[in-house]
Amino acid sequence: MFQAPKEFSVLGMPVHVMDNYPSWLLNCWQYNQGTHVITLNAEMTMQAQQNPTLAKIIKSADLVIPDGAGVVLYLRWLLWQKVNRCPGIELAEKLLCAVGQQQTDKTVFFYGGAPGVAATAAEFWLQKSPGLNIAGTYSGYHTPEEEQQLKQTLAQLQPQIILVGLGVPRQELWISQNRHLCPQSIWIGVGGSFDIWSGTKSRAPSWLADNNLEWLYRLYQEPWRWRRMLALPQFAVKACIYHLTAKSAT
Repeated sequence: MFQAPKEFSVLGMPVHVMDNYPSWLLNCWQYNQGTHVITLNAEMTMQAQQNPTLAKIIKSADLVIPDGAGVVLYLRWLLWQKVNRCPGIELAEKLLCAVGQQQTDKTVFFYGGAPGVAATAAEFWLQKSPGLNIAGTYSGYHTPEEEQQLKQTLAQLQPQIILVGLGVPRQELWISQNRHLCPQSIWIGVGGSFDIWSGTKSRAPSWLADNNLEWLYRLYQEPWRWRRMLALPQFAVKACIYHLTAKSAT
């Protein structure tokens, strides 16, 4: 149908490299090709080292994009690949903008975030892209009974794009468990994107992002994340060891 992206390994996790991720996904959307997208960063890669279920999900995903600076630098410095970082929020934004321009009946669904956040994010997108057809929104905080209602709603509506903002690894696990409900849909774990679109939080200034320091701004906003940030130096050390070991074995 369309050309498959090149695949590389970062600490055993696949990463797909191509020039235009949004265009590739738009093709999937146009042909009703069910797709699970994972936005891989160093933190998720390290979690996968300790979580076999998460590792299996990443390896079986249809598209794994280099979201984090650590993954990008690994590909550049150790595998000599010309690759740019593709933040998940920017991938989702470009896809939504492209879909909104199509003026189609195909729909989008927002699931995740604190109560009201996904709905506010949806309102933001309706103003930004009036042609976008949003089928519904659902909070990430709910009872088991409400969860069943959500699943029934998705199965009934069959939205073509489903954005899930539950955080890592919860969103990846949830998508894997429920993807069968809408087998022809594009499923993307978007982390805290709803918070950004709703105005609850802000993204790092461009000068920080351009210098691979977006994680520092995120730590400033959410200091409780400091323990999770320890994964970054661990990733760097393990990446070097992994690469040298693999190189010496060849």
